Amino acid sequence: MSSLPDPAGRLSDAALMQLAIEQARAAEAGGEVPVGALVVAPDGYTILGRGRNRVIQDNDPTAHCEIVAMREAGRALGNYRLTGCTLVCTLEPCSMCAGAILHARIARLLYAARDPKAGACGSVLSVINHPALNHSVEVVEGVLAEECGAMLTDFFRRRRANAGTV
Repeated sequence: MSSLPDPAGRLSDAALMQLAIEQARAAEAGGEVPVGALVVAPDGYTILGRGRNRVIQDNDPTAHCEIVAMREAGRALGNYRLTGCTLVCTLEPCSMCAGAILHARIARLLYAARDPKAGACGSVLSVINHPALNHSVEVVEGVLAEECGAMLTDFFRRRRANAGTV
């Protein structure tokens, strides 16, 4: 758990996304898909958990950045409920992560780029805020979406070029 330098007020959504982008870059440096996340306490500036994709590094299909960040936040709080917290992600969460967000009782989800292949917050599926569920999440999308989308596009373009595929 770490507090950012200016605890006088909440950080802007763009400032929070920049911190998530740092995690995405760390994932890419480790050979993972560049997606990053963080969990912010209700005060708007205390970082409870940071996560980057670690599926290859950990040989764990559940080691998505959101899950990694929520696990760290849960340990920091000593509770699996992350009530009142904000989850910041560089990419729209998948169905697994959306389910974990609901179970953790995340209050607010802030994500940058939509995921047209696996997004579960409105792009492909609508797991978050499904009318049959008993928990709702405030969803804010599109903050620094172009930067985050370009990071992913460039990553996969390089990967295809290195593999000799189209």
